[in-house]
Amino acid sequence: MSVTGRPTVTLKLATSLDGQVALADGTSKWITGAEARAEVHDMRAAHDAVMTGITTLLIDDAELTARPGGVLAERQPLRVVMDTRLRCLPDSAFLKAGPAMLIHGPGVDPAELTAAGADCRQVALEASGRADFHEALEVLRDAGVSSVMIEAGGVLAASALAEGVVDRIAWFRAPKILGGDGRPCVAALNLEALEDAPMFKRVSVREVGADLLELYERA
Repeated sequence: MSVTGRPTVTLKLATSLDGQVALADGTSKWITGAEARAEVHDMRAAHDAVMTGITTLLIDDAELTARPGGVLAERQPLRVVMDTRLRCLPDSAFLKAGPAMLIHGPGVDPAELTAAGADCRQVALEASGRADFHEALEVLRDAGVSSVMIEAGGVLAASALAEGVVDRIAWFRAPKILGGDGRPCVAALNLEALEDAPMFKRVSVREVGADLLELYERA
C-alpha cells in the first residue's frame, strides 16, 4: 500500500523503440518477444490486481490471467476492467476465466454481468466522462488490494498518469520502429508546459530476450 493509503500502481508498457503499441490499423501481436511476454505473466502474479480498459478487453478478448510457462499460476491477481458503460460481454473469455471486477459509472444496469459472475462496482464519473480513477482505487483498497498493475491502451494509461496515481512504470521496449502513424502508448495529456509533465526516475535497465525492460519510479 502506498503512503497515500491507496494501492501502489505500476503502469506496464510494451512498445516499440519509439513508444508505439500498435500499427495504425491496430495490429499489435507481437511487438515484444516471448521472453518479455513470459515476464509479464510473472509480474501479473506478483500483483494483487491487474487492470485494463474495456476497449483493450474487447479488442483482444483478453483473460488477464497469469500464466508462467503457459500454465495458470497458483496465485492469480484480481482482474479488473474500467468499463464505464458496462460494455463487457457476458460470454467473454475474461469472465469465463474466473473472479473479475468491472468498475462502471452510474446509469447502467449490471444485472446481466453480475449473473455472469462479474463483481460490478459503481463509481462516480470524472470530468472526462470516464469512471473516476481515484474512487476505483478506493474500491480496490477496500477489497484488500495493495498493488495494481495497469495493462491498457493509451487512453487509460494517460488517465492514470494525468490523475497522478502511477507510482512505477515497467516499460518493455522492443528494438523496432513503428513510426508516427502507429498508436502511442500514452494518449494526449494536454500539457501546456514542460514542467507539468509527469516525472519519473529510471532505477534499472536490463535485457529480456531481444527487448529491454526499463523500470521507473515516480520522481
